[in-house]
Amino acid sequence: MSDTTAPSRLNKRMAELGLCSRREADDWIANGWVKVNGQVAEMGVKVTPADRIEVDRKAQSQQQQQVTILLNKPVGYVSGQAEDGHDPAVVLINSRTHWREDQSRHRFSPQQLRGLAPAGRLDIDSVGLLVLTQDGRVARQLIGEDSSMEKEYLVRVSYGPVAQNSQAAFPREQLAKLRHGLSLDGQPLKPAKVDWQNPEQLRFVLTEGKKRQIRRMCELVGLKVVGLKRIRIGNVVLGNLPVGQWRYLGAGERF
Repeated sequence: MSDTTAPSRLNKRMAELGLCSRREADDWIANGWVKVNGQVAEMGVKVTPADRIEVDRKAQSQQQQQVTILLNKPVGYVSGQAEDGHDPAVVLINSRTHWREDQSRHRFSPQQLRGLAPAGRLDIDSVGLLVLTQDGRVARQLIGEDSSMEKEYLVRVSYGPVAQNSQAAFPREQLAKLRHGLSLDGQPLKPAKVDWQNPEQLRFVLTEGKKRQIRRMCELVGLKVVGLKRIRIGNVVLGNLPVGQWRYLGAGERF
């Protein structure tokens, strides 16, 4: 068993407490905005759970200005950095594509693009909810090592030559395999919720996100994915957000 009282780096401890991300903690420490037991902390210092950590209001004010953006990503855009001539989804974040029905009090500023990064992937052929954030706490919650956040997808499939009413042709025992029993990259997958939404479309709820996971899972049981849309992450839903448009995460919304 690990010793929970053993010292750890201050930035790691701050992230564990949900105060910020490790990178953000390093910035705050460098600015002299963090105290440990009343003393200004130095970079690399180690602390125990018994040590008292205080954060300056300047850091808290900076953090409150950070934004989290929800984008309905179209086909043809990659989640992260540009690759193979395809633009990253962040290029869609501008004043023209901001959803008119967004209820947030935020107003778009180019400064909000600084440090804005995707918290999770959505492959180039898929559409739907993509989260981009400046807030390290949100990124940790969605894609941290210990994250078990649910992600829900609607997946249109065909089964061999059957493009209509795939449900009738698809064996029930194979559906059970999609729920639990498949492996990817030499590792067993965690249990998933998989049900037919309609005769041509499956509903997947996953708590992990291997690269192109759903497409690869379907291939293992003889299904071909012809359309994939992410509609929910945690408690946040895509809703009526139009394709190619975005809105801010609301003040009262929590993943």
